[in-house]
Amino acid sequence: MCLAVPMKVARVEGRSALVEQAGMLKEVRIDLLGDVEVGEYVLVHAGIAIERVRSDEAEETLRVMRMIADAVR
Repeated sequence: MCLAVPMKVARVEGRSALVEQAGMLKEVRIDLLGDVEVGEYVLVHAGIAIERVRSDEAEETLRVMRMIADAVR
């Protein structure tokens, strides 16, 4: 099973972006997407942004992921 995580774009440089989630910063490739803007959410899988996500959908997904993580601790 594969998992893609919604992450918020903090900076764009060429075909790479710095994304953030829960204080973790990660540089990802954005070649599969058109222009990506700071503040947008993207789904990240294996270091590649594979899709844009509406902020409300991203935040709901992250909320559910936190609930699951808390439940298994």
